[in-house]
Amino acid sequence: MKVLLIEDDQEAANFVVSSLSQLGHQAEHHVDGQAGLVAALSGDYDVLLVDRRLPSLDGLSIARRLRAADIKTPLIFLTTMDGIDDRVDGLDAGADDYLVKPFSFSELRARMDAVMRRFEKHPVPTESIQIGDLKIDLVKRIARRGGEDIHLQPREFKLLEYLARNAGQVATRTMLLEQVWGINFDPKTNIIESHISRLRSKIDGNDQEPMIKTVRGAGYMLHAF
Repeated sequence: MKVLLIEDDQEAANFVVSSLSQLGHQAEHHVDGQAGLVAALSGDYDVLLVDRRLPSLDGLSIARRLRAADIKTPLIFLTTMDGIDDRVDGLDAGADDYLVKPFSFSELRARMDAVMRRFEKHPVPTESIQIGDLKIDLVKRIARRGGEDIHLQPREFKLLEYLARNAGQVATRTMLLEQVWGINFDPKTNIIESHISRLRSKIDGNDQEPMIKTVRGAGYMLHAF
């Protein structure tokens, strides 16, 4: 999951970023509201975590401008403003949830999962996926890393697409068999291992930082370095 955090409290930001990173998620942090808005307008994030009180531009204004620009990325306010009117204002501005500080990370994670489930019922079509310096064009069915074209076989592309759509999360052998090969049983072959090996040689070749990780005893994960 790729998360944008717009928070001027450095201690709170460090806590959230560290906790997200431990779960394998990507977290980008901005202190300034205006800079955070510019980043959020790219639509390149799965979840936005936004403080209400920020330098340059407050959280309510960020939410309103994003919704006016038709950016539908799930947004959760993280704030000390805990009045009923504050919550109503936040939700009316376009937020999907409202979490009052101080909070436990387990609650934040649960709320993030909840808004993502709601969002996935009405997904916004995407034409490409960008993870670090890897770009996957879902229309032309091609991939590029560091500006270089990567020539993939159809099954390799489908495998990469699935890993990219679930970047930062472990894809188990069962998940890959079902989603990439359409097999609902384990044929006890090395079909996954051989395809991962070929894909890894193409994506992580030329002495580049490896993006495809083996999670011992669990499966595989694609993430930006």
